[in-house]
Amino acid sequence: MAAILSPKTKPKLWHCYTSRSLRALWALEEMGIEHELEVLPFPPRMFQRDYLDVNALGTVPYFVDGDTHMTESSAIGLYLVERYQRYDFGLKVDHPEYGDYLNWLFHSDATLTFPQTLVLRYSQLEPPERRQPQVVEDYYKWFLARLKRLNNHIAGREFLCAERFTVADIAVAYALYLGDGLGLSQFYEPQVLDYFQRMTARAAFQKTEAIGKETSLFSPTPYPFANVPNLFG
Repeated sequence: MAAILSPKTKPKLWHCYTSRSLRALWALEEMGIEHELEVLPFPPRMFQRDYLDVNALGTVPYFVDGDTHMTESSAIGLYLVERYQRYDFGLKVDHPEYGDYLNWLFHSDATLTFPQTLVLRYSQLEPPERRQPQVVEDYYKWFLARLKRLNNHIAGREFLCAERFTVADIAVAYALYLGDGLGLSQFYEPQVLDYFQRMTARAAFQKTEAIGKETSLFSPTPYPFANVPNLFG
């Protein structure tokens, strides 16, 4: 598919290796949208302080398209579908699964990625004296319990919605990818693990996932989680 250029200027994305900005970068690649990319060390608010002049939050992603400025990774995917009319990667409002599509987009971060950020922070990002094994244990179990809906939904399906790949798959697959980096994929149910492997085998993911790896100062590493028998009841 031919690359698409913004009518005025190329959109720009600020990205860190393995971070939630991978959702936006993956979506841009899938859609063939020409863009500028600035790769930062993680976390940029610590290792590249001048980035705070761009994004006062100091977080990634940060995405600019003309007068539009965005910080939320799942929202950027939805924006790209709507702004560039790329409904081959999304659903229109009159589609019968539109509500489900939106729900998975927001579920991906509010429900799935949120507990992982606490696992990551209190197992790896905080100085050793401030790490909290109890917080790590509580929130990895929280994340796995929040996979119940996906466990049921994806059984017998190739994709989340409409029997085709959408930005909802990007959003949810990233949460599974982050979990894999933390060592949590050992607990994924077979149908979820199969889905995760299918999504991350896509050419656009393979091309974008490694961007920034060579110069990265940090990436998640597996944590020695305990077994969690009967977690799903």
